[in-house]
Amino acid sequence: MAAPLTDQEKRKQISIRGIVGVENVAELKKGFNRHLHFTLVKDRNVATARDYYFALAHTVRDHLVGRWIRTQQFYYETDPKRVYYLSLEFYMGRTLQNTMINLGLQNACDEAIYQLGLDMEDLEDMEEDAGLGNGGLGRLAACFLDSMATLGLAAYGYGIRYEYGIFNQKIKDGWQVEEADDWLRYGNPWEKARPEYMLPVHFYGRVEETKEGSKWVDTQVVLAMPYDTPIPGYMNNTVNTMRLWSARAPNDFNLRDFNVGDYIQAVLDRNLAENISRVLYPNDNFFEGKELRLKQEYFVVAATLQDVIRRFKTSKRNSTGPLSFDTFPDKNAIQLNDTHPAMAIPELMRIFVDIEKLDWDTAWDITKRTFAYTNHTVLPEALERWPVELMESLLPRHLQIIYKINQMHLDHIASLFPKDVDRIRRMSLIEEDGGKRVNMAHLCIVGSHAVNGVAQIHSNIIKKEIFRDFAELETDKFQNKTNGITPRRWLLLCNPGLADLIAEAIGEDYVKDLSQLEKLKDLVEVEGFIRDVSKVKQDNKLKFAQYLETEYKVKINPSSMFDVHVKRIHEYKRQLLNCLHIITMYNRIKKNPAAPFVPRTVIIGGKAAPGYHMAKMIIKLITSVAEVVNNDPIVGDKLKVIFLENYRVSLAEKVIPATDLSEQISTAGTEASGTGNMKFMLNGALTIGTLDGANVEMAEEAGQENLFIFGMTVEDVAKMDSEGYDAMKYYKKLPELKQVADQIKSGFFSPKQPELFNDITNMLFNHDRFKVFADYESYVKCQERVSALYEDQKEWTKMVIKNIAASGKFSSDRTIAEYATEIWGVEPTDLKIPPPSEPREAIEETARALKKM
Repeated sequence: MAAPLTDQEKRKQISIRGIVGVENVAELKKGFNRHLHFTLVKDRNVATARDYYFALAHTVRDHLVGRWIRTQQFYYETDPKRVYYLSLEFYMGRTLQNTMINLGLQNACDEAIYQLGLDMEDLEDMEEDAGLGNGGLGRLAACFLDSMATLGLAAYGYGIRYEYGIFNQKIKDGWQVEEADDWLRYGNPWEKARPEYMLPVHFYGRVEETKEGSKWVDTQVVLAMPYDTPIPGYMNNTVNTMRLWSARAPNDFNLRDFNVGDYIQAVLDRNLAENISRVLYPNDNFFEGKELRLKQEYFVVAATLQDVIRRFKTSKRNSTGPLSFDTFPDKNAIQLNDTHPAMAIPELMRIFVDIEKLDWDTAWDITKRTFAYTNHTVLPEALERWPVELMESLLPRHLQIIYKINQMHLDHIASLFPKDVDRIRRMSLIEEDGGKRVNMAHLCIVGSHAVNGVAQIHSNIIKKEIFRDFAELETDKFQNKTNGITPRRWLLLCNPGLADLIAEAIGEDYVKDLSQLEKLKDLVEVEGFIRDVSKVKQDNKLKFAQYLETEYKVKINPSSMFDVHVKRIHEYKRQLLNCLHIITMYNRIKKNPAAPFVPRTVIIGGKAAPGYHMAKMIIKLITSVAEVVNNDPIVGDKLKVIFLENYRVSLAEKVIPATDLSEQISTAGTEASGTGNMKFMLNGALTIGTLDGANVEMAEEAGQENLFIFGMTVEDVAKMDSEGYDAMKYYKKLPELKQVADQIKSGFFSPKQPELFNDITNMLFNHDRFKVFADYESYVKCQERVSALYEDQKEWTKMVIKNIAASGKFSSDRTIAEYATEIWGVEPTDLKIPPPSEPREAIEETARALKKM
C-alpha cells in the first residue's frame, strides 16, 4: 500500500495535483462512504474492489456535476459560438484519474483512500477502458475534447455509444484471438442517460415530389438515445459534454406487421434496429462498405444535427426574437473528423431545404460556412467510397441531394475548364469506374469551407497529390493543423515523477502552456537535473519490468534499453522492419556471443484488424521470433522480445513513460501524422524514425541530430515507385538481410510448420508496397548509432532533455487554438467559470466581463 505523502512531497505537488486539506479529505471520505451505502447498497463487510472503485468514481463525479451544470448555464447566458466535433470514434481510455487531475483532487483522493485503508492503484485498475476507437484518430478526438474544455471553448463531442468497443486481444499459441470488449457490463459511472432528448432517425423509404417540395416518406424509424459524459477542463471549472448516441427501436417497431399475432417475433426484431450502436468496426485505415457501417455514419449525424438545430433555436437570442438561419454559421462550427460523418453535409441540406424551407442557394451557402473537414489518411484503401445502389436504398433523399450538389459542382468546373473532360471526371463526387460510388472525401471538400491535413508533410501530399485538382481551384481552403496530445493525460497522469521534476525546475504553468518546456534547454548541462531525469526513467522502467514479469512471466533486465513499437499492426507501420532487425541482432549474438552488445528489450504491441490476414501473420511472426530468442541460453538477458497483449490507452500509460527508444518507422509518405511519436518524445524517449508524418516537425523542433532519422524520403519513395522497386536487389546485396529472409522462409522460427510464413516472404519479395528491404540497411546502421549512444548514459539523457524541451509544439492545446482561430472563428479563453459555490449572479457578471473583452 502506498505510504502517505510527506510534508515536503505535499508542498511539491500542491499546484499540479491539488491541495490535501483536512476538510477536503474528510469530505471525500464522507462522500465515499455515502455512495458505498446509498448508491451501491453495500457495507465494508461485503464490498468488492469494484464497489470501492464505483464509490470513488461517484464521489469524484459529485465534484464534476455542479461545474457541469454551471458550464451549461454560462453558455446559455453568453451564447457563444458552439463547436461540434463529429467523430465515429472517441478512444477515451479511463476517466477516474484524469478527472481527479483536472479538478485538482488527486492528492486529496489519494490521502482519503489511504486513510480508508485501500490502495488507489488497485481501484484505478478496476475501471474498464472505454475502447470506443481503433487508434490514432479516436485517441486524437479524446485529446481534443480535453483541450477544448481547457481552452474554455463551448465545444461538444458527438459520436456513438458502442455497446462493444474495440475487441480485447488475446494471444494464444502466438496468434491473435479476438474477444468481445463488453466494456459496459458493470455499468459506466461517468455517463448520464438523457431519454428526454431521444430523437428519431429515418432510413429506407422513398421520395415523393409534392407542391411543397420533396418529401421523404414510408421510412423506418430508429430512436437515438443520448448518453452524456462530462469533459472537464484543467482547473478552470469548465465541464463540456461528450454526447454519444445509442440506438433504440420505437415501441411500435414492426408491431404493425404482426397483426396476425406474432408478438414475440416482433419484439425480437427490435434487435435489428438496436444493432446500429452494438459494435465498433475494428478497422483502422481500411474502408469496409457494409450497410450497417453506413447506417452508423448516418445515425450519428442525423441525431446530432437535430440536436444542434434544437440548441440553436432555443438559444437566448433565438428564443426571444424572430428565428433566422442566416446566423447559423456564426453560432455553429461543425468539424468532420475524417469522412465518416460526411453524411452530415447532405443531411443539413435536407433539413434546411425540405423541413425549414430555405431556398437551395441560401441553404448551400450556410452549409459550406458551417462545415470543416479533417483528412487523416493518404492510403487509397482507407478512403470511403459508398456504392450508389446502397445509398439509394438506405438514404434515397440524400442521394438526390448529393447528385444535385455534384451537378452544381461539375457545372462550375466545366465553366472554368470547358474542354478538360478528364478533370471533370476526376473531380466528380460520383465515380463511375467499377460500379457507381459516392466519393466521400470529395463530398467533404466541396461541402466545407476548410480542409486540413494533420502534419505539414501530410497536408502537402494532400494538396499536391491526392486532392490536387481541388487545391488548385481553392488554394485558401486547404490548411495544415499538426496533431497534438493532451499533456494532462500524457504527462501528469501517466508520468507523475517527470511532471513533478519539470514543475520543480520551471514552475507549474507549463501544464496549460507546453511551450514553456523550452526553459528546460537551460538545464541540458546541469549535472543534478541530468541525474534526476535519468532516475525518473529508471524508476519507470523498474515499475514496468515488474508489470511485465507479473503478466508475461519473462524476467526483464531493467538496465537494458527498452525499445518500444506500439501502434495498430499494419504493413505501412512496418513492424516487419523491426522484426528483421530483431533477427539480425539475434544472429549477431549467436555468431559471436563474446562480442560487446548493448542489451535490449524489444517491446511490440498492437491490434490487427480481425479480417487483415497479413497483420495477423506479422503478429505470429513476432511471437514466434520471441519464442526462439527468449529461450536461447546463449542470448541470455542481452535480448528479450515481448509482444504486449491487448494494447490500449491504459497500457500505453504504463509503457510510454518506461520507454528509451520509440519506433516510428513507417514508409515516408504513408503516416499522416502519428501522435504516439509525440507521447514518447514528451515522456523522455528518443525517436528512431523516417522523415514521415509529425516526425519531420519533431526533427525541426529538436534538431535532426537529436533524433535517429534513417531511410528514404518522400521524394526517394516517389522515385523508386516510378523506376520500380526490386526487393531481390537488396536480398542479393546484403548478406545479413539474406540470412534473415532465408531463416523466415525456411521455417527456422516455425520448425513444425516450415511454410507458415510463406505469405510474408512472398509479399516482401513480390508485392511489398511499403519497401521494407529498401530501408533495411539504413535502419540497421541507425540502430547501431542508437546502441553506441545508449552506452553513454549521460549523453543519452542530455539528448532526452533536449527532446522534452522541444516537445511543446505538440500539445493538443496548440492544435485546438489553431483550429479555433483559423477554422472555427472562436477565441480560446483562460477565463474561469465561477464555481458552483458562488451564487448564480456570478455567472451573469462573468458573462458581462466576457462581452467587454
